Amino acid sequence: MRLRADTAALRYPRVCCSLFSILCCGSFHTAMTFKIFPTALIAACLLFSGCNDAPNAASGTTAATRVSLDAIAAEAKGFTVGSTLSARTVYVFFDAQCPHCAALWNAAKPLKSEAKFVWIPVGILNSSSTLQGATLLAAADPIAAMDEHETSLLAKRGGINAGSDIDTQKAAVAKNTALMKRFGFGSIPTIVGTHAQTGALVTQEGALRTPALAALLGLKDPGGQPAAPAQ
Repeated sequence: MRLRADTAALRYPRVCCSLFSILCCGSFHTAMTFKIFPTALIAACLLFSGCNDAPNAASGTTAATRVSLDAIAAEAKGFTVGSTLSARTVYVFFDAQCPHCAALWNAAKPLKSEAKFVWIPVGILNSSSTLQGATLLAAADPIAAMDEHETSLLAKRGGINAGSDIDTQKAAVAKNTALMKRFGFGSIPTIVGTHAQTGALVTQEGALRTPALAALLGLKDPGGQPAAPAQ
């Protein structure tokens, strides 16, 4: 059974980012779609866009290949946040240049005691995406490096400087990107996991706030209330 995130997205308003609304009215949708527009245009839109709160459904992209947690576990290269012994694993495809991925990084922190999050860098937006993603993979402490990077990115300082001797990690980022595209995902960040109560596969293209993320994954939210069972 595959549970898509549309219902959770409709129940919880979130900050969203779409290129169409950026170009037409300056609003900002969370999911950064890269299939239609060249990456240079995406980067330019990110620099001049504004933010607002608006409800938005998850992307309806049809996967070219059936999404497989086993394939992600076997092929993707990322770093883990939370207990490595946790039976619940959540995968997050993210771009190091994506500010909404940075927002999701912070939103996921309160849930790390309930699940382990594997953050998988991809290279979508610009050349810095791959370089910074590879640098994070190569870091001795990738969690600390990610905290530093995302703090810098949200402060509009561009993120961490790219490291040296990261060719192996750059190749891993390229492989991650190919895997994400193979599944047909069209937005970043992309969340893939299973619902804690039902075991159903869940996917979400775009960032969520902590309560909505907990609901998507069937986890207890930070306010102490268990998520409603998936329908």
